[in-house]
Amino acid sequence: MAHKDFSFDTRAIHVGEMAEFLEGSKNEVVAPIYLSSTYARKEVKNPGFFQYSRSQNPTRFALEQRYASLEKTTYGLGFASGLAAEATLLFALLKPGDHVIGFDDLYGGTKRLFHQWEEKFSLQVSLVDATEIASVEAAIRPETKLIWLESPTNPLLRVCDIKAISELAHKHNLLVVVDNTFLSPYFQNPSELGADIVVHSITKYIAGHSDVIGGAIMLNDKALYEKLKFSQNALGVVPSPFDCYLVLRGLKTLSMRMEKHQSNALAIATWLEGHPKVARVYYPGLKSHPQYEIGLRQATGFGGMISFEINGGEKEAVDFLESLDLFTLAESLGGVESLIEHPALMTHSSITAKERAEAGISDSLIRVSIGCEDKADLIADLEQAFAKI
Repeated sequence: MAHKDFSFDTRAIHVGEMAEFLEGSKNEVVAPIYLSSTYARKEVKNPGFFQYSRSQNPTRFALEQRYASLEKTTYGLGFASGLAAEATLLFALLKPGDHVIGFDDLYGGTKRLFHQWEEKFSLQVSLVDATEIASVEAAIRPETKLIWLESPTNPLLRVCDIKAISELAHKHNLLVVVDNTFLSPYFQNPSELGADIVVHSITKYIAGHSDVIGGAIMLNDKALYEKLKFSQNALGVVPSPFDCYLVLRGLKTLSMRMEKHQSNALAIATWLEGHPKVARVYYPGLKSHPQYEIGLRQATGFGGMISFEINGGEKEAVDFLESLDLFTLAESLGGVESLIEHPALMTHSSITAKERAEAGISDSLIRVSIGCEDKADLIADLEQAFAKI
């Protein structure tokens, strides 16, 4: 059987680590950590597949095979971080004066990267409400090259119609990039909805244990892959072999973790929605979510991320966050432990107050990465913190 014929769980465990997966393999069940920086050759003009670890490393090679398999694409590329993957995309695919359309609710680091390229390389960026396809269409210009989406978005968990936007983009010969970090390949495959390129912060759900920084790009187009592969090598933005090993290890439990994240998140989001000290809850799995039906169509789950607005403002939000015991006050997300943060003061502090206001990120907004602990313990911790404000 070909790898594509196996189920998600089987591919998550085996792709890239089948016996004899590379030259010189000793039939290891687990891909070894290849630390060598360079590889010997017997002939001057015959270097073999592996030459230098920046260009390709056996452990990374195994992981990149698995990335592609799980995201249902032909090619996968590993990077030292999610932002390294994003910067490589901009470097490889755009030139000064090009125009990018982005969702107006993107991760603050992505917006910061766009701003840097606007200032240094004359990149033009239009951030629009991508939940309205008419807004995306109205932003298209002759110099537009790609549309950059997150779905769900960070931090307001808005959902856009990836298929409809991809169809619109392709009518105008535009590329569609989708950041699939929040749902992971287990719950959503943007390439099957028409997206040209899928990016991930591997740091989050894919690695899953808050001990790796990494990024990935998955795609089907060979010419685009070769451009990105060249830039990956030229820029040297590659993950270490040990980090690749940790991600290979973490991926083996991705489906189990995502199911637990989601079941906990749905229970807690439902509980928060009825809490008197909560003004609003953002979770795509709630029927009250404005894009609930779109989420049902294009994904098989809703993930483990919740955002909510507490009654009050910054002071109440900070007091609440600093009163928690079980939740860890920290940036990042997607680990087995529950993390909680204040977007305006933490993950999205790199964008201006005006931009946050335009995107709907208030000073009372709290973002939660629901972990794999017992949901009753998590709810009890939230309740005792609410009682202190």
